[in-house]
Amino acid sequence: MQHAVTAFVLLLIASTTARAEPVHVLVWDERQPRQAEAYENFLGNEIVARLQASTEDLEFRSVTIDDPAQGLSPQNLEWADVIIWWGHVRQAEVTQDNARRILDRIVAGELDLIALHSAHWARPFTAAMHWRSVEQGRRHFEALADGTELTIETVAPPREFTVPIHGSVVTPAFFGYRKSRNTYHGIIHLPWCCFPDYRADGASATIGVVTPGHPIAAGLPETFTIPRTEMYNEPFHVPEPDAVIFEETWETGERFRSGMVWTIGAGRVFYFRPGHETYPVYKQPEILKVLGNACRWLGADDSQ
Repeated sequence: MQHAVTAFVLLLIASTTARAEPVHVLVWDERQPRQAEAYENFLGNEIVARLQASTEDLEFRSVTIDDPAQGLSPQNLEWADVIIWWGHVRQAEVTQDNARRILDRIVAGELDLIALHSAHWARPFTAAMHWRSVEQGRRHFEALADGTELTIETVAPPREFTVPIHGSVVTPAFFGYRKSRNTYHGIIHLPWCCFPDYRADGASATIGVVTPGHPIAAGLPETFTIPRTEMYNEPFHVPEPDAVIFEETWETGERFRSGMVWTIGAGRVFYFRPGHETYPVYKQPEILKVLGNACRWLGADDSQ
């Protein structure tokens, strides 16, 4: 009996120790010079410094596109449970190989991604959105085919980093036809991962919590204001999310789904819209609360 009790205690201690392991957060920031208008030591470093000062359950590495392997070495990716990603004017410099390696780790459940603001065009984010769209489209056509032979074709936007106009078919979009008597052919138009309107005038925005019970919204008021930010306007061309957590509105009438989560294989992606490199959005307590909550929730499985 004594040996059994001892074994149970050791197992309990080991389990508690595993749960106490901090979530490893890799903060990736291209560190563009204009960030100096709002951040003394770059946007990514600001996020790290402020979150690190308020919590002990998150551990950080801050990297940039100019680091070896663009900051995305195998050692960094294997260490990380979560990546917070800020990309803007250097999106096209991130290699497709790096984006694919990040996507592979997300799909395998080894990594989760938080894409901030203009990272809607970050190659890891667009790769994840395309992956989700293909899976969604395949299920859509398989249900229609009902056992009939099925072929699938994907169509990418005509160019990377282009802006869809109002009145366009919102992507992803699915079209199909009967290729032969016994064959269906499905066409999946991949999402543009963009929106028709944006305005960097620094107008204030109101964030409303749409899903107050979600862990990412824990401890936040029902609404709060961002004094200065950039405006994005719907429709946002991304696949239907698992959850919309925040919605952002402007006095001029625009609205945006500003916090969304998708399951990507065994991993997850959270997109959080508020921000701009020249406004101090990531110094605001509510915004930092969202990021801390997201890191803990996304990284929970990986940190155990």
